[in-house]
Amino acid sequence: MFVIDDAGVQLGSMERDAALRLADERGMDLVEVAPNVRPPVCRLMDYSKFKYRQSKKKQKSHILAMKEIRVRPKTDDHDLEVKIRKAREFLEKGHKVMVSMRFKGREMAHIDFGQLNMKKIVEGLMEVAKVETPAKMMGPRMNLMLAPLKVPQQPKESGE
Repeated sequence: MFVIDDAGVQLGSMERDAALRLADERGMDLVEVAPNVRPPVCRLMDYSKFKYRQSKKKQKSHILAMKEIRVRPKTDDHDLEVKIRKAREFLEKGHKVMVSMRFKGREMAHIDFGQLNMKKIVEGLMEVAKVETPAKMMGPRMNLMLAPLKVPQQPKESGE
């Protein structure tokens, strides 16, 4: 098997027992990195440290979440502006926003009030969002899905 040490220096071809002895002397693990080539390539490394760094890399990836804003058909203009401002924050962070409006009782007869409020929300968020799913009724609810126009880039970290 062909052996490479932890610094990337090629130690050359050696027997399995000799490579294991060398890894044990250095307090490292012998990890097979390319089993399908002849001779197989093995590397001396601290495998637990390697797995720890891999798990940290996975944690750094930004997961987009779905945020929900709830309003009512008779929500006042100022309160609607507050909800729009909060939705703008979510969208600028790169999250999708679902605007959910619940109708109760006789409000079902005046769906036009709800559509008017949804239109105000879309107009208020035009510069940071696009309509992914237009406002539509689903039982006693009207749902609207907004997606950010651009997803913010995560700053690259230099070194470890």
